[in-house]
Amino acid sequence: MPTEDPTTPEADATGDASPRRKTLIELLPRIVAEGRREANRILEGLSEADGTRVGLQTNELVVPSKDSNYHDLLTQFARGVAVEARSSDLADDRWKNRLIYGDNLLAMQALLAGDPETGLPSMRGKVDLIYIDPPFDSKADYRTKVTLPGADIEQRPTTIEQFAYADTWARDFGGDIGLIKGTAAFLAYLYPRLVLMRELLSERGAIYVHLDWHVGHAVKLLLDDIFGSASFQNEIVWHYKSFHGQVTRYFPRKHDVIFFYKKTDQAFFELSRDDDVSVEELTDFKNWGKFIVNGNEIRGASMPTDVRFKRYLDKWKREHDGRDPGADDVVFLMRSQSLDDVWNLRYLDPKDTSERLGYATQKPERLLRRIVEASSPPDGLLVDFFSGSGTTAAVAEKLGRRWIAVDLGKPACMVTRKRLIDQGAQPFLYQSIGDYQKEHLASTMGTRYRIGDLARVVLGLYGASPFTPEQNPNRNLGYIKDRHTLVMVDSPSKLCGASTLRRAQEERARGSWERVVVLAWNFVPDIGQIIAGLKDEHLEVLVIPPDLLDKLSSKKIASKLKVGDIRFSSLQYLTIKPPTVREVDGEVEITVDLENYVLLSPDALPLDEKNREALQKVIANDPLDLVEYWSIDPDFDGEVFRSIWQDYRGNTENDDDPLRVIRRAVILVPAKTGPRRICVKAVDVFGWESEVTYDVSGDGRVN
Repeated sequence: MPTEDPTTPEADATGDASPRRKTLIELLPRIVAEGRREANRILEGLSEADGTRVGLQTNELVVPSKDSNYHDLLTQFARGVAVEARSSDLADDRWKNRLIYGDNLLAMQALLAGDPETGLPSMRGKVDLIYIDPPFDSKADYRTKVTLPGADIEQRPTTIEQFAYADTWARDFGGDIGLIKGTAAFLAYLYPRLVLMRELLSERGAIYVHLDWHVGHAVKLLLDDIFGSASFQNEIVWHYKSFHGQVTRYFPRKHDVIFFYKKTDQAFFELSRDDDVSVEELTDFKNWGKFIVNGNEIRGASMPTDVRFKRYLDKWKREHDGRDPGADDVVFLMRSQSLDDVWNLRYLDPKDTSERLGYATQKPERLLRRIVEASSPPDGLLVDFFSGSGTTAAVAEKLGRRWIAVDLGKPACMVTRKRLIDQGAQPFLYQSIGDYQKEHLASTMGTRYRIGDLARVVLGLYGASPFTPEQNPNRNLGYIKDRHTLVMVDSPSKLCGASTLRRAQEERARGSWERVVVLAWNFVPDIGQIIAGLKDEHLEVLVIPPDLLDKLSSKKIASKLKVGDIRFSSLQYLTIKPPTVREVDGEVEITVDLENYVLLSPDALPLDEKNREALQKVIANDPLDLVEYWSIDPDFDGEVFRSIWQDYRGNTENDDDPLRVIRRAVILVPAKTGPRRICVKAVDVFGWESEVTYDVSGDGRVN
């Protein structure tokens, strides 16, 4: 059991500490009971017809075309997606791979419920393989590095390190237990998710759970409880080489564990002796003999002496009249050896530019390939609920499997989207949880928590005094008297757009306030363009930080929040020059030029002071250097953004600068009668998205 205490004592009304903290063993029954209750509540809610089921919102239909024009796009559709399908309803019978941004618990609910708008039936009992690589309860903060163009005289690249996720855990059980931390809180988080994963698995399905020494032993207890100990197949040991500093108190830790469970006896499983064994693997261990390597050819090999390998060698010699094996035979023997549950696979080297993406916990494709080939049929559906850098989706795509990848981190989703475009993936959907904040509110604060109560809390944290219920029945308005400022809090169950901002302007004028501030959770994609069009210097729009609900869900944390603890940031948005449209040989040439990018306040980003200062210099030098990815839909229907052109940092097919996107796109599309709407979407290096649209008349004039 972990040495740290899993709970934190609460003080009672007299100031005395609560009784002795409970150990993890004592808390396990409560963790299991609460987890089952949460999972059952979700499953029971799927059958309710009151419209409360979680849905998915399609942000983009990504048609990978890597900075190419419409003619190159034809090759994409030739691989299975008809050209006319671009303008059709997404609700058809063809499978669409999906990258989903959002809390995986909410994503599981959406997948169990189905998504009729995009032709997704309920996935209950339809998933063939789940691989998850959740946080390991390592108590560490993980960060990702972003290399930006130089902002100094010498133009040396600027490296910014941003927070990715915290592998620290806390949960408030209330009552006699209160706030629990560490391993106990991590298990409480994971249990209901594992229950829902089992519901998603098909009868031939299996799950692989990737962990290490921090919490693997405890998670196995949960897996035995949910799947049954008889369903346990293997504790796979992934042994790897990686750099470590001087260790004096214990042996260097050089392996992870992967727990493999099947759902039923019908589970698909097929060992492959055709697993690619690299030269690196053949030479990884000194006691396996010395090999002289020339490219992929092995010459003059002295025979390995490892006991396990020797067993295969002896068998081989018996079957081949006692002769020693040659180079090809050694490879075969290594493949045979790899069929056990100890996998000697090299960890990704930071200098491996062919696969390394700079994501802290990225796993090698070879590891996932072995799992996918063994436990998913050729037509199988794979899901990864902790997608990270997208290795599972990338491997599934290469092996021709269907896939769904989910992650709560915007940087992770951006890395995955670029990775899939870079490898020329089939068109896929990029989605998010519909009404995310509303669903998150229900899951963290309870279904009975009123939106008006939440608005009053937000007003208080911003420093505004609420109007009385008689003055404001919706309880979403407040004021800062000495600044002559009206403050409006928008609902988490809607998107803030033009109508909300106009209503705020009307309220300001009615009360003769000098200015009005709108605090909102969610925004329509073109909110930046709407704000710019209003040209109202007395209107300010700020973002409510999405992690506020997590803070408010803990009574202990919420009770300590005060004005100034929460940063309300300004919006980010892209501006482009009016597109030019002209006819060329019966087609239409569209030219789009990026103009400027306005980032949300750097103070609200997960950066320390040093990285924040570096970012400010980049912004001052050229704010468009912050654009990570941008794409174009030349015929936006107002609902689903269909990107037929993309460019992103790292793509050097159109220029030789890996640190910048190109600033001008020229694409050819078929001519059409009547007006068309051109939509441009951009994502910055922090994962924030913005969108700009322009309407073009039939004669090519921009409206």
